[in-house]
Amino acid sequence: MATRKVTLSLDSGALEFAERAAKAHGISVSSWLSKAARREAVRTGYTPQKPEPAVAESDEAERSAAEKDLRAQG
Repeated sequence: MATRKVTLSLDSGALEFAERAAKAHGISVSSWLSKAARREAVRTGYTPQKPEPAVAESDEAERSAAEKDLRAQG
């Protein structure tokens, strides 16, 4: 999947939480935030509008993994 650089502002508590969670999972904060955003999008019912084929395949795999994680969490 293509990566774009963006600037985000997080409150200090949210950033600390993300840093600790990312460290616990052995991934970067950026990666953890990307996965968290996808999980939240799936949880709230977001479905992408006609994605590009290569992106769609990657998105579908990540969406499926996010749904599986949510089911495992109860």
